[in-house]
Amino acid sequence: MNARCTWSGHIKLSLVTIPVRVYNAISTTEKISFNQLHKSCHQRIKQKLVCPVHGEVTREDLVKGYEYATDKFVILNKTDLEAVKLETTGTIELVQFVRPDELDPIFLDSPYYLGPDGPVAEEGFAVLREAMRRAKRIGIGRVVMGGKEKLIALKPIGKGFVFFTLRYLTEVRQAAAYFEDLRQESSDAAQVALAQKLIESKSSPLNLASFEDRYQAALLDVIKAKIEGTTPVLAPRREVGQVLGLMDALRKSVEQNGKKSQATVRKNGHKRLAFAE
Repeated sequence: MNARCTWSGHIKLSLVTIPVRVYNAISTTEKISFNQLHKSCHQRIKQKLVCPVHGEVTREDLVKGYEYATDKFVILNKTDLEAVKLETTGTIELVQFVRPDELDPIFLDSPYYLGPDGPVAEEGFAVLREAMRRAKRIGIGRVVMGGKEKLIALKPIGKGFVFFTLRYLTEVRQAAAYFEDLRQESSDAAQVALAQKLIESKSSPLNLASFEDRYQAALLDVIKAKIEGTTPVLAPRREVGQVLGLMDALRKSVEQNGKKSQATVRKNGHKRLAFAE
């Protein structure tokens, strides 16, 4: 696959440098997007820049301002912004290694794939990848992209690496503030046992391919039907069932999932699943 490289440079670990290429791991080409049209003539709407005092303005009339108090701004010009812009060194610098469970997923931002830049880089690339895999560590580092310094977390995946840009600590709200008003009560042991049994009955190896974006699929059906001049067939909304008490709901859920499991076993002739072998 000839994927388009979005960034190239070096990965640096102490005195070791390895030429690498970075690729976007996320694709948005399958997502449906809309244009805003005038409802009378269906022409695309053009947005204009309007000043409440002087009316319509051009982009050449714009400056950047930071609001430090209500309706009070400090103006930053191109020279001001250039003074703090970080020069790219073309280097992903690894500064430490941590266990995967030390990094809370809430800090993960955008994912990228990382590969060697040419055959000469493959040996060092493979050595670093295998060493990190054996050590069961992920690398924490920094890189300048788009004039901004980003923290990254680097992890071996298959024959290459995946890295995530990370949010800074100041960007993440602390969870404790959102739960401080919750009462600290001991949960009913019987209810917890039933809930645990329900969780275990619905546990299986993760297979993301079995999930689809149902809204996207339904929206695409509507669009296709309109193009073809037909009326789309929409699935009826599922009604909310009778509201049960927590204990009754847990019991019925466990019973329901138990029947499904038995039916699956009968259908498969008691064959063992491959992942259990």
